[in-house]
Amino acid sequence: MSGTEWTPALLWLAVIASGLYHGINPGMGWPLAVSAGLMQGSPRALFAALWPLSVGHLLALLLMFLPFAMLLAIVQWQHPIQIAAGLLVIGFGVFRLLQPRHPRVLARIRPTQLGLWSFAIAIAHGAGLMLVPIYLGLCAAPASGQEMAGPPVEANLATAALVAVVHVAAMIATGGLLAWLVYRYLGLKFVSRSWFNLEASWAVSLILVGAVTLAFNLVTWR
Repeated sequence: MSGTEWTPALLWLAVIASGLYHGINPGMGWPLAVSAGLMQGSPRALFAALWPLSVGHLLALLLMFLPFAMLLAIVQWQHPIQIAAGLLVIGFGVFRLLQPRHPRVLARIRPTQLGLWSFAIAIAHGAGLMLVPIYLGLCAAPASGQEMAGPPVEANLATAALVAVVHVAAMIATGGLLAWLVYRYLGLKFVSRSWFNLEASWAVSLILVGAVTLAFNLVTWR
């Protein structure tokens, strides 16, 4: 296989890997699913809590992808758009390093509003922003040999939906498995004693994704 044939596969692997990474991070909400299961004494409550967490995260991703899906219709601005996206991701990563605390408004969302909480926390963490460069790469990959016309908006929107669904599926599968293991076998004390803080690594990963995107587009832009 050539490099161009591998590119979409690697990008889809990045979508799945980022979903697994987000799923491992307790900041994306799986401890709340454990809490729901423990409070109601039922694993059904645990799995029921995963649905609003999924929907909120999914809506946050789509909200982030939509403007870029519309912009990609202007094919001659493809590289500037991707460069701008890379700079945006780097900037947000630096901001998260310097300002790791969450906005106070997030503390005012009640635990019963899991969907709203998941949406807000995904925006605050830049979960969707991390995927924007990957999404733009997938949109550009099928049209790499078509210089006269860019991919239609409908295709961009379909790719956005698919990227969001695949990412959320990987995230919720990982987070759901961790929630079940903690609920059934490990207990909440395991999380407080054994889990590590992913805030700094999250910010660094944002910077790395943005830097790779920026470097690739600067090299290939002619």
